[in-house]
Amino acid sequence: MSDTLISTTQESVSRTLARWLATVRPGDVPGDVRLAATNTLIDVLGLCLAARHADYTRATLTSWDGRGPCSVIGLPDRLDAAGAALVNGTAAHGEDFDNTFEGCPVHSGAVVVPAVLAIAEREHLSGERALLAIAVGLDVMCRLGMVAQKGVHSAGFHPTAVLGVMAAAAAVGVALGLSEDEFVNTFGVGGSMASGIIEYLADGSWTKRMHAGWAAHSGIRAVQMGRNGFVGPGTVFEGTHGLFNGFAPSLKPDFGHLIDDLGRHWEAARLAFKPYACGTMTQPYIDCAIALRNEGIAPEDIADMVCDVGEGTVHRLWEPLADKQSPPTPYAAKFSTPYCVAVGLVCGDAGLAEFTPERLRDPRVLAAAAKVGYRIDPQNEYPRNYSGHIRATLKDGRVVEKTQATLRGGERQPLPQEELIAKFQANARFGGWPDAAATRLLRFALALDQVDDVAVLGEVLGDGKA
Repeated sequence: MSDTLISTTQESVSRTLARWLATVRPGDVPGDVRLAATNTLIDVLGLCLAARHADYTRATLTSWDGRGPCSVIGLPDRLDAAGAALVNGTAAHGEDFDNTFEGCPVHSGAVVVPAVLAIAEREHLSGERALLAIAVGLDVMCRLGMVAQKGVHSAGFHPTAVLGVMAAAAAVGVALGLSEDEFVNTFGVGGSMASGIIEYLADGSWTKRMHAGWAAHSGIRAVQMGRNGFVGPGTVFEGTHGLFNGFAPSLKPDFGHLIDDLGRHWEAARLAFKPYACGTMTQPYIDCAIALRNEGIAPEDIADMVCDVGEGTVHRLWEPLADKQSPPTPYAAKFSTPYCVAVGLVCGDAGLAEFTPERLRDPRVLAAAAKVGYRIDPQNEYPRNYSGHIRATLKDGRVVEKTQATLRGGERQPLPQEELIAKFQANARFGGWPDAAATRLLRFALALDQVDDVAVLGEVLGDGKA
């Protein structure tokens, strides 16, 4: 007897989602979502170029032994689809400068774009099909984030790593035209591939960097298995031992966020793009610190600074406070609000240059960080809204307060495409990529839906030795 059972519950969450994914077409994607998908592609390509020579990118690349036709952005190597997705996803997420989402800080671009580009290159898919797959994958990941809210983080897991597998699987499945049943099996398989703990917070080590790439790689693997008949549980999302009960046990998930109004309402239109190269929730506080600096307040003028924060951010960005005030590595500094406030105050920015070993030892930055503390504000809207507030007490007794009411780059204060293009160009230069080559790649991204065969990406990139 053949083991062909797909689900004992035909109307499971994955079945409902699969039905939409199997029928969605390019013409179904609204203009604002196409723009969000294009902007995400631009952002991810620039971040891959910025990190192309990073030690973590090299370590990931040299750990993979599968060769193939797929590009490693900014390098001459060619890998199989899963390997390219792993390396490019790791590079794109490596500096924590990639897009996020208000509602749950999932990093959809660094997961979905590498997975889709790899499979589209391998299968010679059209750019129109690839852009559809990117838009769908972004939307699914945002919807999953809305279901998860704080639950995945609270359990000690990384939402991008856990939820990203399912989003990558959705995107790759759409790119390849999976059937409804194949999608159900793919999600069932993907649930057993989801992983990613947040213990990197203890010492600033690298594992968070690989989470987006591993999710992209796992999404491809799940599709390959589901497409070829491997049977997975149909209740993978809502089951007693399913994804959310396993990775967010404190949650009573509302799966309406995932499956209601599919194709009619697109959460992907609400993506947030980062102006600073660090954790999402730190960004409004950096804006407050820069506002203090712009008023002529120097770090040496300040006695102490108190930040009003959401309770859900404390265990990741504030504690242990002494360690956050003097982070052990540049990567750990990205998840330290005291350090991020300090570089905003001292440097007027928190870009890639502010998270280097040299800046980490800057005595002015460390002295400023030591003055930054927090208090939990029960009225803080996190994770529905990311805001910042700093109360600075000066040595002369004056008190100066600054508020950033929303996330700059988010839904309420979006970054225009021109600013994202400037970010792409700056990231390309940071990675040593020539301006002419960057312009070619930018044109490819802006006109992806007009590209006949995404495999032309290899020609656009050239030999990757710039």
